[in-house]
Amino acid sequence: MPGMIRRATEADRARISEIRFAVKENVLRDRSRVTYDMVTWFIENPGIWLWEEDAKVLGFSAADTRDGTIFALFIDPAHEGRGIGRALFARALDCLREAGHREGSLTTQPGSRADRFYQRAGWKAVGTSARGERIFHGVL
Repeated sequence: MPGMIRRATEADRARISEIRFAVKENVLRDRSRVTYDMVTWFIENPGIWLWEEDAKVLGFSAADTRDGTIFALFIDPAHEGRGIGRALFARALDCLREAGHREGSLTTQPGSRADRFYQRAGWKAVGTSARGERIFHGVL
């Protein structure tokens, strides 16, 4: 079965966490930065999108329609390099456009694969956050 993108449900919460904590770059060292309530908001609002293949979630993206940010884009490390991230990023951007945003922003670890991914997607690095993450802006 080819992969498909669908909205996350409460039943996907454990797999979303599993993928988030399995990544090798952009590691979430302070887990208190992503709370249960934050994930609940994204599940209940049009923000978390999953890539599912053969009944298994292989990646997810989360777009924050309140402020136009890409909150998350993570792929199971065993399935990187297959275009799943590009597809989920495109869906997150669609979500922001549908909410009326014309520009978006995100942060990521400088020098990471994600950093290069966003640059190739045409997003521009505009600074560094207080936590040392690169800040990107992009036209939606």
